[in-house]
Amino acid sequence: MLIARRADTRARADFATWKMLAKLNGTSSLPAEAQNFLAGYKALLEKMAEPEASEVTIHLIYRSYYAEMGGAGTPPDVKAYMNGPGNGEGPAADNVTAFKRPAPKPARTAQRTAQGNAGGPPARPRLPVALIFICLVIVYVGVRYFWR
Repeated sequence: MLIARRADTRARADFATWKMLAKLNGTSSLPAEAQNFLAGYKALLEKMAEPEASEVTIHLIYRSYYAEMGGAGTPPDVKAYMNGPGNGEGPAADNVTAFKRPAPKPARTAQRTAQGNAGGPPARPRLPVALIFICLVIVYVGVRYFWR
């Protein structure tokens, strides 16, 4: 099934790319296999609607890629597995987890910071920027003084 999913994903991506290149008149830069699939797609467009022609072409590309990737026998129907169990068609979406936002952190109040973060881990004392600047000036002056 892994080969089938990879082949289907690759077929859908390649077909979308080829179709976009065809719209931009860049089909001459495509490989011969891609040009053949696009020619078949254009022939199918004359017989059926665009979504059905796209699906038929993607399925043909998928079958080609499935055999190329080492799949044995007839390729399985990946679409049934991609729809998921909600539609009653397959087990593909069982491992999907819904996104949950993390719980908002409680706002820090001035009283809580003055008490020293009661009930939580001890807060690290923060050095003011001015103290760090003064230390850097002292080190600079000391280095300049000792080098003379």
